[in-house]
Amino acid sequence: MNLPNLITLSRVPTLFVVVGLLYAPLHWAATAAFVLFVAGGITDWLDGYLARRFQQVSNFGKLMDALTDKILFTGLPIAMLVPLRDEPLLPQWCVFPVLVIVAREFLITGLRLVAASQGLVLAAEKSGKIKTVLLIVSIGALLLANALNLDFAAGEKALAFWTMLGLLLFVGAAALTFASGTGYLIKYWDVFMGRTPPAK
Repeated sequence: MNLPNLITLSRVPTLFVVVGLLYAPLHWAATAAFVLFVAGGITDWLDGYLARRFQQVSNFGKLMDALTDKILFTGLPIAMLVPLRDEPLLPQWCVFPVLVIVAREFLITGLRLVAASQGLVLAAEKSGKIKTVLLIVSIGALLLANALNLDFAAGEKALAFWTMLGLLLFVGAAALTFASGTGYLIKYWDVFMGRTPPAK
């Protein structure tokens, strides 16, 4: 267990703390949730950077990096569908995009587990990383709008801007999630079916 892997695993408790802060009826709790989520998003880059910098890249790290991303970045959208105080952070029509994201992540996780049983570790694709960045920024924008509303009493224009930005990016992330998941499944279909691994 090295520092990059510890940073990777820290994203799991981050989910529960952020959700707890969103529900906490305390002043500055919404701001703390936003700040903590941003810190969690930064760790998604930091763990990989440190692993490469100190030559500590491992199969465990690659697998856990993908799994902890899924826990944090699928768990939060689900929690954001639940009404917090007055309204949910994600409107009801976002149920379908959330289902797309969750279904894709479960499917890819299953594919990675099948590959692991064959002694393979499937690294993240570039499109998947872009999707993760979009998801981080979209959730961050919505959490920021929530913090501005509850802790800073920001004006309607500011709230509308960050909310609309977050929703647009979230829909974009869901669309890219579907596209990248389909491409990933096609590329590794032989692995998924337990056949000969694809040629490198």
